[in-house]
Amino acid sequence: MSAEIDRSKLFDAVRFRPMALSDVPAVVAVERASYVFPWSEGVFRDCIRVGYLCRVVEFASEVAGYGIMSYGAGEAHILNICIRSDLRSAGVGRRLMDFLLERARAADMRDVFLEVRPSNPTAIRLYESLGFARVGVRKAYYQASGGREDAWVYRLALSAAP
Repeated sequence: MSAEIDRSKLFDAVRFRPMALSDVPAVVAVERASYVFPWSEGVFRDCIRVGYLCRVVEFASEVAGYGIMSYGAGEAHILNICIRSDLRSAGVGRRLMDFLLERARAADMRDVFLEVRPSNPTAIRLYESLGFARVGVRKAYYQASGGREDAWVYRLALSAAP
């Protein structure tokens, strides 16, 4: 994808659709380009097979990101969200988060949880701007170049969401 993206048209040109098994190679390509320790193709396939909410972000007929969320017992858990690097900081991630939160509300979930690396301030700012609050730490949760990195656990009470 060209670095010359017209960001003024980006918002209307992005759409979300269900992730199909045939999308997994393109999703994995976005994942691998974004993370040092990416999810495997098998993990994405399993998320689809078990019925998690798996959505692809499509831009210019290409996979440009994805979001995966599970539901259960009144809680939703955002498991993975990623936007292709050339589309970041243009509101696409916020729009995808809004989409996932609306799906959680429609499924009558009370709370939404997610984990984030403390070393990811961009994601933290996004989550906090959406009303998520840090509620805990999972020690040594993520693989990291120097060993393991903690995860900060965030919660959004949907009844109190902005």
